Amino acid sequence: MYNLLITDDESEIRNGLSNYFPWHEFGYQVVGQACDGEEALAFIEKKPVDVLLCDIRMPSLSGIDVAERLYRQGSGVKVILLSGFKEFEYAQLAVQYGVKRYLTKPTKYVEIAEVFGHLRSEMDHERMPAPSPSASSAESGLADHTIEKVKAYLQDNLSAATLENTAKHVYLNPFYLSKFFKTKTGENFSDYVMNLRMHRAAELLKTTHCKTYEISEIVGYSNAKNFTRMFRSFFGVTPREYRNED
Repeated sequence: MYNLLITDDESEIRNGLSNYFPWHEFGYQVVGQACDGEEALAFIEKKPVDVLLCDIRMPSLSGIDVAERLYRQGSGVKVILLSGFKEFEYAQLAVQYGVKRYLTKPTKYVEIAEVFGHLRSEMDHERMPAPSPSASSAESGLADHTIEKVKAYLQDNLSAATLENTAKHVYLNPFYLSKFFKTKTGENFSDYVMNLRMHRAAELLKTTHCKTYEISEIVGYSNAKNFTRMFRSFFGVTPREYRNED
């Protein structure tokens, strides 16, 4: 979990950001709130903070002022600025202080998920130690073990398999797992799962008397029509036609 400090002079926004977004699902824990830049800097001096989500316009110190001070201190805290549409160009000035990400008000769930998901992947990568020659084989073995664990989980939990559930099973961030899986297998996670589902469905059609809607649910499709459409796109025939083939 990465420690997140939320700073905004409006308590409604601070509390809303702290409570309405499922930070834990994305690998963060909110360790505090601050009502202005001075309070944020004081908090960071006393407690470990990995990421600061900070409003750009505040009394005393602006978000850019805070970013500048952290930058000059050589702090490793990642700063994400929260800005209104009219402040966006102003916020871009903070690039010189290492600020590369912004959220615009009013914040949207998808935007928060995308920004913090990418940041989490970057921080995960930064924290990975560069492998020494002697450790490379061990690291490779660990990677292979993780991939095998992912594949085994998907085989056993195909009806409810999602990137999020799989990531929890192997203790990785979903965004990181997606990139990791692609790097190690050369295949997108979603394509791999779909391939598994289609071939499991084909096997069930040939070896059982289950109805199409039952097979649909077994392989993870709650809507039988969507399953049939996907099956036909994959195999070129409907499930019924596939079952009746010699």
